[in-house]
Amino acid sequence: MNVDDENVIRNAVSTGTMWRGLEVILKGRDPRDAWAFTQRICGVCTGTHALTSVRAVEDALGIDIPENANSIRNIMQLALQVHDHIVHFYHLHALDWVDVVSALSADPVETSQLAQSISDWPLSSPGYFRDLQNKLRNFVESGQLGLFRNAYWGHPAYQLPPAANLMAVAHYLEALDFQKEIKKIHAIFGGKNPHPNWLVGGVPCPINVDGVGAASGVVSMERLNLVKSIIDQSIAFTEQVYVPDLLAIASFYKDWGFGGGLSSQSVLSYGDIPDHANDYSSDNLMLPRGAIVNGDLSRVEDVDLRDPEEIQEQVAHSWYQYDDENVGLHPWDGVTEPNFVQGPNYRGTKTHIEQLDENAKYSWIKSPRWKGHAMEVGPLARYIIGYARNIPEFREPTEAALRHLDLPVAALFSTLGRTAARGLECGWAAHKMAYFYDKLIANIRAGDISTANVDNWDPSTWPTDVKGVGFTEAPRGALGHWVHIQDRKIENYQCIVPTTWNAGPRDVDGNIGAYEASLLDTPMADPEQPLEILRTIHSFDPCLACSTHVMSEDGEDLVSVKVR
Repeated sequence: MNVDDENVIRNAVSTGTMWRGLEVILKGRDPRDAWAFTQRICGVCTGTHALTSVRAVEDALGIDIPENANSIRNIMQLALQVHDHIVHFYHLHALDWVDVVSALSADPVETSQLAQSISDWPLSSPGYFRDLQNKLRNFVESGQLGLFRNAYWGHPAYQLPPAANLMAVAHYLEALDFQKEIKKIHAIFGGKNPHPNWLVGGVPCPINVDGVGAASGVVSMERLNLVKSIIDQSIAFTEQVYVPDLLAIASFYKDWGFGGGLSSQSVLSYGDIPDHANDYSSDNLMLPRGAIVNGDLSRVEDVDLRDPEEIQEQVAHSWYQYDDENVGLHPWDGVTEPNFVQGPNYRGTKTHIEQLDENAKYSWIKSPRWKGHAMEVGPLARYIIGYARNIPEFREPTEAALRHLDLPVAALFSTLGRTAARGLECGWAAHKMAYFYDKLIANIRAGDISTANVDNWDPSTWPTDVKGVGFTEAPRGALGHWVHIQDRKIENYQCIVPTTWNAGPRDVDGNIGAYEASLLDTPMADPEQPLEILRTIHSFDPCLACSTHVMSEDGEDLVSVKVR
């Protein structure tokens, strides 16, 4: 990061400092086992990687799944969206906007009036906020802020009044309690969380509406009723807490609706949540598929994950090597061969990067490109594409939020827009869980309890050489797995995860990725307390198995901030 004399960012470099090599580990293995390995790519998005993997293998081997399996998979995927978005907003991103210490000076009566003015959430009395404030004061007076220890309390970039800060802290703690409830959906259908069980050909949970309990992994009516209860809680918390908080906080930060935007305002979504089983066409996907380049909302381009000219990964500035590093490779032809090369200005070790040379290799993340363009992926990309396609359930909430904040459509392409889209999508996902739950129950009542198809499980029936692609829209964005199966074993396996799209380094032509672009021209109140950087990078919900470090020119750490 380079800052000018007025503390404005003029250049930014994003690096990934860890390589796991799952693609190498998978070579030679049974493709039906790949999901269990790919879940370990992320400690949060475990299930979505497994779902992407089983879809890739099913695509390669021509395996269809039952309708019930499609509904259960969608419920699990949507539950992850709701869980991840709530955890991200309250526990990873809200404190970039909320000053916890300021909450100590809030008037609980004023806080109650604020809370009741934006929502009918029952936990909003003056006594409730007074008790919470006393607990927080005990933390501070003991000298141990606990959960709230690492932050820049009192930073001049904080703009919320004390009452709003106290309300947000209360909901931070409530969200901690709620997240353990939403996780139960994965445990009911997948046996556990994290890393629930999945199955090529469907889902591994048989249905027995006459059974009781779940010790045997059988889904009973009692378990289904619990799922319904959790879905109802998800809708209530999102509509009465998350979205009202989001709009209330955003109203004090309208300036963040301008500047610090996307990589050339280009966005990409693969689409997800198929309404009917075994149909992954764009018309059957409830989350929209498409690409928009340079902010042109009048044109949404189609996306083909099989086309070798559309999606390619480059390694000119990544610590990998290709035979020709001036040419990108489609994932089916992808190569994951590490090549750690120190640039001329590099100082540090493979795991502790002190200085990076943007003209050389500087990241363990590759540079994916769609038709040569650096793209942003994630909830904002999905909502912009849904808005541009004039899909009512995306366009209408977006327009309502913009009206509420008195902001133009251009404000979508911003840190604030990125944060708002995630909250809107959380509400959308909660209601879609209810839709697929009702669909599952209706199918069961009609006598269909099938959850798996293992007709093609005999490897002797498989083609000797076949390729497949699986995709989802993970909470953080477009996720794709490409598999090449040869002689019944994995010959090649390549993943492009959302943070690879967003955090990738420069490409062979010097074009920068979304993280790097989003920081340009961002003013900072105090470069030694770079709260503004955290706001923008956290708005992507970064998923890296390492830390984000902010460093001075001479390579000294200014702050180390954990991200997931």
